[in-house]
Amino acid sequence: MYQNRLSLIGFSGREAEQKFTKNGTPYAVLSLATRTSWRNDQDEWESRTEWHRIIAWSKLAEFALTLTKGALLQVEGELRSREYEKDGTKRRLWECKAYRIAKLDRLERADDNGRDEEPTDDSAPF
Repeated sequence: MYQNRLSLIGFSGREAEQKFTKNGTPYAVLSLATRTSWRNDQDEWESRTEWHRIIAWSKLAEFALTLTKGALLQVEGELRSREYEKDGTKRRLWECKAYRIAKLDRLERADDNGRDEEPTDDSAPF
């Protein structure tokens, strides 16, 4: 059995851009940032941000065009690659063909380092 499935949670890097295929079919392109954090050998926090190109079609593209920069999103889809030529050089681009895009509520608190943190039992309001 084969499976090609992505599940990403991150922030939109800009408003979605509407584009059209050669045949005139509309689609939307989003930029999604995900971040991984870890402690290094000196016990200090480091992080790395990955940028993902998200492609949405049809009704999902219409929804994507309503999203604003900085929105917290969950995107599910499949990883795809395509080749193109620029300035005589062949290039390969990796992107996520979205099946589902959901806008999530953004956590409104951050710790002293400015990193978003998961709530702890101590921070529960009840």
